[in-house]
Amino acid sequence: MFDAIKQAAARDLPRCRDFLADLIATKSLSGGEGAVVARIRKEMESVGFDEVIVDGFGNVLGRVGSGPRVIAMDAHIDTVDAGDMDLWDRDPWEPMEKDGILFGRGASDQKGGMAAMVYAGKLLKELDLLGDCTVWMVGAVQEEDCDGLCWQYILREKVIAPEVVIITEPTNLQLYRGHRGRMELEVETKGLSCHGSAPERGVNAVYKMASIIAGVEEMGAGFTADPFLGQGTVTISDVRSTSPSLCAVADSCTIHLDRRLTFGETEASAIAELEALAGVKKGEASVRVLEYDTPTHTGLVYPTRKVYPAWVTAEEHPSVQAGAAVYEGIFGAAPDISRWVFSTNGVATAGMFDIPTIGFGPANEKYAHSPEDQIPVRHLESAVAFYTAFPSLYSQK
Repeated sequence: MFDAIKQAAARDLPRCRDFLADLIATKSLSGGEGAVVARIRKEMESVGFDEVIVDGFGNVLGRVGSGPRVIAMDAHIDTVDAGDMDLWDRDPWEPMEKDGILFGRGASDQKGGMAAMVYAGKLLKELDLLGDCTVWMVGAVQEEDCDGLCWQYILREKVIAPEVVIITEPTNLQLYRGHRGRMELEVETKGLSCHGSAPERGVNAVYKMASIIAGVEEMGAGFTADPFLGQGTVTISDVRSTSPSLCAVADSCTIHLDRRLTFGETEASAIAELEALAGVKKGEASVRVLEYDTPTHTGLVYPTRKVYPAWVTAEEHPSVQAGAAVYEGIFGAAPDISRWVFSTNGVATAGMFDIPTIGFGPANEKYAHSPEDQIPVRHLESAVAFYTAFPSLYSQK
């Protein structure tokens, strides 16, 4: 079986590569994925998917097979923006291949996984490897803005009901089975504005925030550590203040926190740690968890709180064991089974809904969101082979 799969994946590599180049060239920031959804739908239909739909959230889903065992493979199809263009050596929206590496925004995070999934769907039908499985390839939207919300919609609204999910975020062709959770918080201080020529008449909210910022920087050393997931972390990603004018004392200051949660940490414990900081107490600062209610590209608003659970699928679970067997069949060696440093849609599939979830994807996550966003073209071939072989081996477990 593996020889036939690898030969077919190698044969289809040029088409898969060209499809990925089209996806990179189709700009798709969170909330603006309509054009890339249409492009993926067209490719799914052209390679012979049995059914292609776009759900109310705006996700594109393609089905092959009609068996009772339902497997889903996930790739988010939105990207972050380019950022400072001076940091790029090339146009981020014009894919460029050099020395077997394809460059462009979304190459690693994570349109490569999407392209490989579509061509795996093609081979699952051509090679008659579906057996008793139905396989859904999901191009998920708005993940960069709010990871997992797309799958909250899919699962709560019963679009599909998979028994296992493969996340195709970049793993550098290794097998992953979890990652830390995260939450987004704000801390706000209040002051009293007055004319900047006489600051002693007011209370500067920025000065009150200064000791809080120093406390946040120091607090991470005491966070909980998990043997597999690692230690929780926190970083300040935004600072802003308000005042009547630039000639006035600031009457408020707000910091935005990206808090990564390992096992043993909770929303409540993370809030309590912040509220216990001396600067927060002295400054009478408020701590709040953020909410997300931005419309999708279809116009749907599907609100959620920005709390995303940590998750791990046990190494002995059939999905992990099947993944390891597929890896060995393709590469001739046992995989390094690890976890992501960043967050994925697994926060919903596994973290919220307890669906066994594993990860395998082309490209290296270190290039995600960077001006060197890239994917080795040969990774596409291996990823297509992995996704094609997985249903057969999983259904035997």
